[in-house]
Amino acid sequence: MYDEKVPVLIVGGGLAGLSAAVFLDWHGVTPTLVERHPDTSTHPKARAINPRTMELYRAVGMEHAVRAGRSPISGNTDLVHVETLAGRERVRMPNASPAALDRISPTGWTLIDQNQLEPILRRRAAEVGADVRFHTELTALAEVDGGVLATLVDRATGSVRRVLAEYVVAADGSRSPMRELLGVGHHGRGTITNLVSFFFHADLRSALRGRRIIAAYVNNPEVRGTIIPIDNEKRWVFNVSFFPERGERAEDFDEERCVRLARAAVGVPDLAVEIEHTGMPAWDISAKVADRMSAGRVFFAGDAAHVMPPTGAFGASTGIQDAYNLAWKLAFVQRGWAGPGLLDSYDTERRPVAEETVRQAMLRFAVREGKQLSDVAADLVSEETMTFGYRYPAGAFVREGAAGALLEDPDRPTGRPGARAPHVVLDDDGSPLSTIDLFGRGLVLLARSGGGDWAPAAAAAGADLGVPVEVRTVGDPGPLRDPGAQFDPRYGTGPGGASLVRPDGFVAWRTVAFPADPAGALAQALRTVLAV
Repeated sequence: MYDEKVPVLIVGGGLAGLSAAVFLDWHGVTPTLVERHPDTSTHPKARAINPRTMELYRAVGMEHAVRAGRSPISGNTDLVHVETLAGRERVRMPNASPAALDRISPTGWTLIDQNQLEPILRRRAAEVGADVRFHTELTALAEVDGGVLATLVDRATGSVRRVLAEYVVAADGSRSPMRELLGVGHHGRGTITNLVSFFFHADLRSALRGRRIIAAYVNNPEVRGTIIPIDNEKRWVFNVSFFPERGERAEDFDEERCVRLARAAVGVPDLAVEIEHTGMPAWDISAKVADRMSAGRVFFAGDAAHVMPPTGAFGASTGIQDAYNLAWKLAFVQRGWAGPGLLDSYDTERRPVAEETVRQAMLRFAVREGKQLSDVAADLVSEETMTFGYRYPAGAFVREGAAGALLEDPDRPTGRPGARAPHVVLDDDGSPLSTIDLFGRGLVLLARSGGGDWAPAAAAAGADLGVPVEVRTVGDPGPLRDPGAQFDPRYGTGPGGASLVRPDGFVAWRTVAFPADPAGALAQALRTVLAV
């Protein structure tokens, strides 16, 4: 017995969960989201959204809203490793220049505090019709015929409701009670360091020496932690490591100790410091990946699926990309456009990306902990490569030959199935249009003009399988012209060829030339991709 039935229940109201609610609604599925806390985060936490994730918010019409909420530090550029802020700078991590991204994406980085982004996502989710319930905790769940039965408790009133969900998205954080309930383990180094945070006010202009820092990683005999600007003027947050194995506790960080640590980190013994407040809960930096990202009808996303050190700005964006990958697949299955087997590709695709992303974050964290950049340089890949260049080794696409490397150079994309569909600037009746802006809701067949008419083939194949396929023709005399002659080399097609792109902007199938039986070839590709 149950009190209500919903298509998708999302557990967790952080960035991954709230993004999942927005993405699902975009695909026509009205989700219910529950979050045990009474409100969104009050801590800035994640502060950088990478350009690939901004492409996703752009696709659902949120790019401008997200940029409007950007942090006061949005113009900052420096990630520095120091002994003290006023003292020696050990390493300055390289940053992507905006100009370099123009060839890769129509959008760019956005620095926005998590406590600013979460309310924007929560408002959008509510506006588009998602049922968002904060201060509501999931206490039990069981898979039953037709779905998952969840017990929800209103933490304000104590009232209990039983909800039958066809599917569940578990985005309930790094400790993930959902993962524990379902007995799904995780692997990796685990907890690396324990931290406590405190906000303070101080004039750090002389110590900064003109640098516009995103973060300063401090490591000296007195203190290890991270100084992060809040208002770019006098308000800062300091995340300080402590060591329970030495008998240290978060409760030991009283005002006097926090003043002493702030001065030691800045390197100015008589620095005027005002502590805003103490007593924030302890947290930890960890590195781990769930042994599997799904369990029956439950799918893990965000920190519930993978946790990584906050270096490289990978964590939040990886979780949001999980949600985007999963949303279209849940929607297609619920609409009857795909078989349930499509959902198996979520773990197949996203877990290898999570493994490599955690590894890259760990390499950067090693520099933060004292290693030289040269010690890890051989294994380090750029943020651009990790952001745009990962390829799924297997999943919901028609693979061409062996799986190949997980990563490719986004400046030299292959256009292979399993990779992100490349950014090419086309001419749309005199206006520039990125290929990235052609994707987002359904399947899109980018058909190269000059060798055959794909429209009848797409209509026939789509009708046969009951799924719509939109055809967009590229090249003269098509409506989308390619003045830079970049489409063929980036997508790997030729006259009459085509590239089938999924709603999440990944290539599902391609053909270099117009096949003898285009409808049959496309229908077979669709059956493979959609597991029907």
